[in-house]
Amino acid sequence: MKYIIFGLGSFGKSLAIRLTELGHETIGVDNNMQKVEQLKDRITHTVCMDCTDKNAVSSLPLKDADSAIVAIGEDEGASLLTTALLKQLGVKKIIGRVVSDLQKTVLEAMQIEEYILPEEESAERLAMRLDNSGIVDSFKISEKYSIIETRVPQRYVGMSLAEADLTNRYNVIVLTVLTLSKQSENGLAKIFKRASGIATPTTVMHEDEVLVLFGSLNDIEKLMH
Repeated sequence: MKYIIFGLGSFGKSLAIRLTELGHETIGVDNNMQKVEQLKDRITHTVCMDCTDKNAVSSLPLKDADSAIVAIGEDEGASLLTTALLKQLGVKKIIGRVVSDLQKTVLEAMQIEEYILPEEESAERLAMRLDNSGIVDSFKISEKYSIIETRVPQRYVGMSLAEADLTNRYNVIVLTVLTLSKQSENGLAKIFKRASGIATPTTVMHEDEVLVLFGSLNDIEKLMH
């Protein structure tokens, strides 16, 4: 997949490196030549440009990108201008970075439905979500084990946990099942998660539900594919 990251500060840099390590084509963009030079041998492509310049940004392969991530944090004005510009240019998926309540309000007004709060979401977690579209969220417990939220694989829809036997087949534990619902808040559609309680062998998995799994990432990925 192809990702364009605007802003190569500590968060953008970590995200760009991790996505490249996961095998994705990653383009890092920043107006600071020193940051660009530092990363040129660690990610797929680096570009030094003013992220708020429409002509410059238009020269990037925006239509081919699976996501554009605005990781600019230190300059809220530049971050919002870049986001607005990408929206204007018709980028199909924009993920914005939020560092204040005001910025969050403006992004919601622009109908940016996905945004990150770096204090709450690490670059590692975001990279994992982008790497696998089935992952809704993830939390690393240790070097080996993680808690992963993932959509119910199609082959298990309608089956109980006892029938699927995921613990014996994949060495993972289903902690709970989440139901997703879309509700309107201040005129914007938001996704809400509701847990069904502790999972039991009789718990039945339904389409569009999310499993909360505990196990090693390798084992969880085997279950998902």
